[in-house]
Amino acid sequence: MTIVWNGAQIITNGAGKQHFFRRLSQMYEDKTLTCRDCGNEFVFSASEQEFFAQKGFQNEPSRCPACRAARRAQNGNGAPRQMFTVICDGCGTETQVPFQPRGDRPVYCRECFEAQRQSRY
Repeated sequence: MTIVWNGAQIITNGAGKQHFFRRLSQMYEDKTLTCRDCGNEFVFSASEQEFFAQKGFQNEPSRCPACRAARRAQNGNGAPRQMFTVICDGCGTETQVPFQPRGDRPVYCRECFEAQRQSRY
């Protein structure tokens, strides 16, 4: 007799005394893909394929890990992020932040921000 429960296949003998568990999952094998940006080949590993399937991703990656990281690091057109100089509301030192303060909320340097965050949680 075979029963499927929580994604596992339970196989028992007729008397139900021996139980064997086998995970029901698609078997994945490493695939070699070609990057659409640099043209180099890269391996789409079995574990990456399983991760993509668990997340519900429909398409295979079209870029190698290096090109994916470079693309993520870019901010739209590749321009460096604009930083704004402000005075920290916690300690009074000059610091830079990646957003333009509106003036309706306090702005902190990295150290004061972490201290505020630690005290909240």
